[in-house]
Amino acid sequence: MVEDYLVASDYVLIGIYFVLVLAVGLWSTFRPNRNSAAGYFLAGKDMHWIPVGASIFASNVGAPMFIGLAGTAAASGFAVAIYEWHSIYLLIALGWVFVPVYVASGAFTMPEYLKKRFGGKRLRIYLSSLALVLYVLTKISSEIYSGAIFMRQLLGWNLYLCVVTILAVTAFYTIAGGLAAVIYTDTLQTVILLFGAFILTVMSFIEVGGWEQMMRKYSMAAANYTLANPENYSCGLPRSDFNHIWRDAETGDIPWPGAAIGLTTLGLWVWCTDQIMVQTCLSAKDMSHAIVVSLLPNSKTIEIA
Repeated sequence: MVEDYLVASDYVLIGIYFVLVLAVGLWSTFRPNRNSAAGYFLAGKDMHWIPVGASIFASNVGAPMFIGLAGTAAASGFAVAIYEWHSIYLLIALGWVFVPVYVASGAFTMPEYLKKRFGGKRLRIYLSSLALVLYVLTKISSEIYSGAIFMRQLLGWNLYLCVVTILAVTAFYTIAGGLAAVIYTDTLQTVILLFGAFILTVMSFIEVGGWEQMMRKYSMAAANYTLANPENYSCGLPRSDFNHIWRDAETGDIPWPGAAIGLTTLGLWVWCTDQIMVQTCLSAKDMSHAIVVSLLPNSKTIEIA
């Protein structure tokens, strides 16, 4: 277990991290315009593009990326980069095409926008219910579970204790400070994520021997139980097209037609109509800041390395 290698200073750093997150969240609760609806749900609509862009970055880069996407890349190869490539163009579409429409409508949320656009209540209730179910099943659960796994490996805590700790800390500053608390804590998380990812990348390449050695070793990589069963050896080796992003339409695990058409349709919902993206962009102080916001998170593609 990792905790066997931790020393007192490591626990102090982890404690400082949680204290900083809570301190930033509490500090944001003292914003003067927090008591209004726009102040609570849209952070007063006076946020600079840097914290807004950092919040979008942190909302998409976290435990699911470092654990889930990295694990998928280890099993499949470079093709998983296509998921992030979509964000480059769709985030630009969010800032230049979608956000002006949302701002003009005066809506705070996507269900509210649908009501303003089409009228009635059924569509608003339907989207609210659907979004709630999808967030729990596809986002919140994976975020909490991935973070809990990391904490358990790092600290040796019980998995349920890790889950409760994550929920308690996050719920505390989110409920108290509203969107502003989320944006400011995400900005802190972005700095930590970028710093940690850079160190992790450098240490990983040093450990494996550089890019060429990584490519050579990966092509022959297999789990120990696979190596112990020569009859099934070929089934456990990496794919022959692991170094290709655009893969065969029939034999590829992420075929290029699906990557170009299917994932673009899915990405349009994720990047341009998802409540997290929309509400965060709407907190920008003006349209110029909202447009610049759509460019900043595109740097998240560097994480694929």
